[in-house]
Amino acid sequence: MKDPRSTPDEQMLKTVWMLAPGTMLYEGLENILRARTGALIVVGDSEQVLDLVDGGFRIDTEMRPTALYELAKMDGAIVLSSDAKRILYANAQLNPDPLIPTFETGTRHRTAERVAKQTGELVISISQRRNVITLYKGNFKYVMRDISVILTKANQALQTLEKYKSVLEQGLTNISALEFEDLVTLADVAQVLQRAQMVERIAGEIEKYVAELGTEGRLVNMQLEELMVDVKDQGLLVVKDYLAPGKEETADQVWESLGYWSAEELLDLSQIARALGYSGGIGSLDTPVTPRGYRILTKIPRLPMPVVENLITAFQNLPNIMAASTDELDDVEGIGEVRAKAIQEGLRRLREQALLDRHI
Repeated sequence: MKDPRSTPDEQMLKTVWMLAPGTMLYEGLENILRARTGALIVVGDSEQVLDLVDGGFRIDTEMRPTALYELAKMDGAIVLSSDAKRILYANAQLNPDPLIPTFETGTRHRTAERVAKQTGELVISISQRRNVITLYKGNFKYVMRDISVILTKANQALQTLEKYKSVLEQGLTNISALEFEDLVTLADVAQVLQRAQMVERIAGEIEKYVAELGTEGRLVNMQLEELMVDVKDQGLLVVKDYLAPGKEETADQVWESLGYWSAEELLDLSQIARALGYSGGIGSLDTPVTPRGYRILTKIPRLPMPVVENLITAFQNLPNIMAASTDELDDVEGIGEVRAKAIQEGLRRLREQALLDRHI
């Protein structure tokens, strides 16, 4: 789930997955935590890490929770392979660059942070007195929380997601009815994108909880998938429908960039309009806009995206597609007479449903 441009959140997600309940590493850390022995563990066998290792014992054995627990009784650091499947060194002394800045106070945590910053590898520090597991990776720091606390937060987030999803669905229903009547304004579009982003962000938070919960998070994950099934990718499709002609960025890039906005920026509908390629000036939100038809057409059963693309290329926008005759639709590549009639019938049903839902 990570590429060279991955965000800190995505890096954190991958790191937490490695330490989630159900993994051997988690079991080993839990044993150390309960015994209150403390530990310093480096997950990585790169040359940069091995250059920092001084002394200790090279054991190169299979990583088992019991072995990790027993070796943590010694004062030195434990070095694991990059996949955390083998224990390479135990009771090792780590000598990171002392000039690397750190705001930690304990010796173990200061060493952990410096090693993580110097090597970019995952370093785990378990506090003997505070009974806390802290993760360091590069400049990233994360304190692992108790499972019961995470479950409570996940359930609260699911309730919040359900409410925001309801508001988004209301907005999508409204904009669908306006699209069929060709009465959409920039304000309608910006408002739907704002709500879609909020739903996406809450879902992202729940994904982090699921990663932390590991095997304990299956039920939370099932609920998340069920809640997102009807609204997933709706925001991106709205961007594809209303991205201004001549905009250099693609719809995917615009939607992704919205994900990095602060909550305050997202509240500004004019700024969302500018992101789509419109002026965003005073009164611009009342500007009428016409959808290309991506979102509505994807609702028609058995209509693949390449055919949707061909339709939009041929007719430019949704009103033109709705006004097209069976023969005109039949002329589009990938559409025969049967599919042409199915498109017309599908659009008719969607229009009736949208207008009906808006008044319920």
